[in-house]
Amino acid sequence: LLGAVLAIPANIHGDPVETQHSALSAYLFDAKGVANRHLVVNSAGNPINGAPKLRYGSQPIDGGHLILDAKQRTEFVKNNPNLKKHVRPFIGSEEYINGGKRWILALQNAEPKELRASDCKTILDNVRKFRKESKRLVTRQLADFPTEFAFTTIPKKAFLVVPEVSSEKRQYVPIGWLKPPTIPSNLVRAMEGASLWHFAILTSGMHMAWLGHVGGRLESRYRYSNGLVYNTFPWPEASAAKRAKIETLAQAVLDARAAHPTSSLADLYDPDTMPADLRRAHNALDKAVDRLYRPTPFATDRDRVEHLFGRYEALVNPLERLGAAKNKRVSRKAKAKADE
Repeated sequence: LLGAVLAIPANIHGDPVETQHSALSAYLFDAKGVANRHLVVNSAGNPINGAPKLRYGSQPIDGGHLILDAKQRTEFVKNNPNLKKHVRPFIGSEEYINGGKRWILALQNAEPKELRASDCKTILDNVRKFRKESKRLVTRQLADFPTEFAFTTIPKKAFLVVPEVSSEKRQYVPIGWLKPPTIPSNLVRAMEGASLWHFAILTSGMHMAWLGHVGGRLESRYRYSNGLVYNTFPWPEASAAKRAKIETLAQAVLDARAAHPTSSLADLYDPDTMPADLRRAHNALDKAVDRLYRPTPFATDRDRVEHLFGRYEALVNPLERLGAAKNKRVSRKAKAKADE
């Protein structure tokens, strides 16, 4: 779009603000910071920015037969005490944010003799039948391996959790750590061995702005995706000293959460009930992360995304961006000469 007037929210939680622009991008923000105003963010199979890989959680595709609620877990462990170690907490977006509990039978390494002498024989038979009746060929092929998940992520050490779906009312998607024996479900994303640096950037206002403008939606809720959001996000560069400062501020966010042990993440990140100490900790972290991208403060989330979009273009089309920058320099020199 050329020569447009917009009346849209200045940030993802604000009221509409009218602005004028000589050209707009496909995302309806100012295109002056990019060489190609038609550029769109394309889903990427791997991080384009050198960031660690973010994995999907485990997806059993089992018809619910491997998943247990609290009552079922108690009954199963009572009847099959030798298999207790294979009953693992199973956490998706709902459980992680709201504090619910589920368990899953992770039987990949269970001994066949143990399985035959337990309730698992009936459970695995039900899994096999469910998969055989599927319309998807790949699921039918999996029927011969009822102890296996369709997609398996079983971390061996602490891992960062990013919920796939989160309310659009929240200023931040609640992100944090879980540890074994917990198994993440396919409704969260997991990064094994993540540091405070990774947590800081992913929970920052910059990353939330990218999610809000570039990511998909489930109804009106934010839907986090690896390909479209995480793999395409332009990470900042930082010296060791700046990283240390960012990590200190990230720990302050976690400490503020820990100061409210009886509250779920849903309670802590509700805009009406978010504790003041947690909000202050996030604000301090946001300002520090913003300064990694540029010294001038960002006025709005849209301002953040316009800046990020320029960095995204530099990652995917570096030659085109360099050519546009050269043309601008030539144009400025020509103008200066004409003014002489």
